[in-house]
Amino acid sequence: MTATAFFHDLDRHGDAPALVFPGGRCVTYADLARRVAVQATRYGAQRTLVAVEARLSDHAVVAYLAALQGGHAVALLPPGKAGVADTFVRDFRPDYVVRLRDGRWRTDETGAAAEDDPPLHPDLALLLSTSGSTGQSRAVRLSAAAVQSNAASIGRYLGLTPADRGLLALPLHYSYGLSVLNSHLAVGASVLVQEKFILDAGFVDDLRDARCTTMAGVPYSYELLERIGFRDAALPDLRAMTVAGGRLDPALVRRYHLHMSRRGGRFFVMYGQTEATARIAYLPPEHLPAAADRIGIAIPGGALALVDESGAEIDGSGRAGELVYRGPNVMMGYAHDRPDLTRGPELAELRTGDLAERDPDGLYRIVGRLRRMSKIAGIRVGHDGLEAALAAAGVQGAVVGDDRTILAAYTSGQPPCEVRRLLVESSGLPAAHVRALALDALPRLPTGKIDYETLRGELLRPAEQAASDVATLFRETFFPQAVGDGDTFVGLGGDSLRHVQVSIGLERALGHIPDGWETMPVRRLAALRRKETAGRGCEIGSDLLIRTLAALLVVVHHATLWPIPGGAAALMMLVGYSLARFQYDALVEGRFSRVLRPVGSLLVPYAALVVGFSAAWQQVPWASVFLVGNLGFADPDHHTMLPLAYWFVEAFVQLTLLWIGVMAIPPVRRYARRDPFGFGLGFLAAALAVRLAQPLVWDMDWRRIFALHWNLYLAAFGWCAVFAVSLRQKWLLLAAAVVVMPLMAYTGGNWTSSWVKFLLQIPVLSVLLFAPRIRLPRRLFALIVPFGVASYHIYLFHGLAPDLLRAAFGEDIAGPPVTVAVIATGVALGLVAHRVQDALLRALARLRAARRPVAGPSFAPAE
Repeated sequence: MTATAFFHDLDRHGDAPALVFPGGRCVTYADLARRVAVQATRYGAQRTLVAVEARLSDHAVVAYLAALQGGHAVALLPPGKAGVADTFVRDFRPDYVVRLRDGRWRTDETGAAAEDDPPLHPDLALLLSTSGSTGQSRAVRLSAAAVQSNAASIGRYLGLTPADRGLLALPLHYSYGLSVLNSHLAVGASVLVQEKFILDAGFVDDLRDARCTTMAGVPYSYELLERIGFRDAALPDLRAMTVAGGRLDPALVRRYHLHMSRRGGRFFVMYGQTEATARIAYLPPEHLPAAADRIGIAIPGGALALVDESGAEIDGSGRAGELVYRGPNVMMGYAHDRPDLTRGPELAELRTGDLAERDPDGLYRIVGRLRRMSKIAGIRVGHDGLEAALAAAGVQGAVVGDDRTILAAYTSGQPPCEVRRLLVESSGLPAAHVRALALDALPRLPTGKIDYETLRGELLRPAEQAASDVATLFRETFFPQAVGDGDTFVGLGGDSLRHVQVSIGLERALGHIPDGWETMPVRRLAALRRKETAGRGCEIGSDLLIRTLAALLVVVHHATLWPIPGGAAALMMLVGYSLARFQYDALVEGRFSRVLRPVGSLLVPYAALVVGFSAAWQQVPWASVFLVGNLGFADPDHHTMLPLAYWFVEAFVQLTLLWIGVMAIPPVRRYARRDPFGFGLGFLAAALAVRLAQPLVWDMDWRRIFALHWNLYLAAFGWCAVFAVSLRQKWLLLAAAVVVMPLMAYTGGNWTSSWVKFLLQIPVLSVLLFAPRIRLPRRLFALIVPFGVASYHIYLFHGLAPDLLRAAFGEDIAGPPVTVAVIATGVALGLVAHRVQDALLRALARLRAARRPVAGPSFAPAE
């Protein structure tokens, strides 16, 4: 290793802070260098193996750096786990153990090494246990060059400088946590050594007081940050946040990217393995939020590739293969005992065991897992290793698992609780993620080998019916599109109406609606366990409730002509809300054909209406055929367009085309990708300007209320509601509505109906901003859902009710009972129309499935 390695020249940074602690205590680089030099003398001049209890403490950091600086090999052991330390001492016979004992840090000479032990390989510098290692010792052998190169690469793509201060709260024996320390020390930056848990009081205050500029977390960290309202905290110095250790939900990726970009910072999605020291890939922030489900590109100095089952490299994009990494940070190999530490480098590349795809932009996305291993809560667990650990405890069995559950099927007669206890101890997983199944005999193949696929069936049995229901739900909802088990709702071009339909289907199949399901692959949804949630109520999106009430309000308004308008305006706001939620990625990536898919599905029942009216009138309403009837030049009385009540369909199609047209301009698309909330505010300002200027340049008389330009600002409000993620943004948008809506009421007629219509949009926007999900009693949920699913059809077909009633009972019928009958009949027509269309699509989907079977869910993990 050259003299420029970060652990060799700590003193060159002088009195700059290296380690800081809550409360203000600081260890400077000069102090650190002095203590490291003293500690190195305790290891002696001969090359040794040092085991360090890796607590988040300056003592552990000093012991670690002293071993590296002195040319020794160092192993970092999880703190507070005496059994793990004892196993390591037994198998690897370290010369020294540095640990906290009796309240003091001690460097103990073990005497465990045998005199005839061969020397450690000269390249060996660091031993890290692989996440999820079992009672059978296994460590990753890393060279000093790997440690240095990975620290330098991370510092390079994060842009670390001596002015940075990182948060070191992840475990030091975890490669990700260690990489935070190494990468900051490599550039002369400092770290806040934080032992507090995220939920502990004072966690955020310590970040602020220490003026941290970078913060690293695993996916679970970000779930906890959401619980404490982290994004509303004042942290003026924070410029970069990173996530690794598993797949963070793309919705959270987008949320934190927007949060950081608005404050002038950056959010990094990263991918790595201990076998590559720490980092393998990162996603350059400029690809966010559109590429929120990617791991990105190789780190500086490394290279990624995909290989097929035969080992041949896969070129191009769109084909899945095993992800392979090549770079100077690849491990030397594994070690199970002391003799393994004499071996040299054994790998030229790292087969990650993950299946990935490369997109046309060269970004990689993980689509599954290849080997017999699971990754649960950030812990990678090898099934073979667990089998060995169980066998050592006298349990004869086999282990299978996915990224949610580990199952041990066994035949040796122990109580299931005992086997589960062994699984928990061996894997480090919470008990909720392990199961034990006692069998008379393990299933075997004709060759005598264990039939793991049958055991996987046992693992998934509770979810089989749900899986079948989920796969069928997606195929029938998106017919005639082909649906694969790797597709997502968003990727298929889902819209607001399909969102309602799939939400209800998931509630029935799984007993709940999973958070962030819109971006989960079908295979992952299908593999979720059914939850029995009787009595707990159902959580639904508030937009579903608003859509339902808005559609019913339209029916009541048209039936009674009471001054209670506003339903159609709320629906228009939901159009922008839906575009932002479901079509944002496609819009900013320029994949406009996907944006148009929902338009086609909405036009099917509309086309049926056009055909019906054409037949009844003996005349084709061409303005409605071309979806321009709302522009004011056609007249329903002359049968040149459908009745004015159908203006919303025309405005919806025009709005979609307009949004595509705006996004087709590359600079606009780049700006929307970088700052979707700012783009939405700009769009809102432009829409308001057009709305206020139109009467000055084009006299459309009273029919202007149906034109797109008259309603465009409502959709802009809906778009902004999705991307208003901070409290400041939410209150800013609501304040804008409080100003704009009265202005629209005044300029839109200044009569009672106008004020009711526009003021009603303020509470609608408030609900979307501050209560995006609402929990309802199951009975109320069951009552609302059918109307929510059929809301579009109710809107379309309710206008036929008066004509049907007059045809049945005569032209002179009137009075309150008739009004009630008109409302009920209009709603019933919409419900029936939806059921007919739904049944037809289901039948066609099943017919295609029967003719050309569609592969069911593979149950392969999505991360």
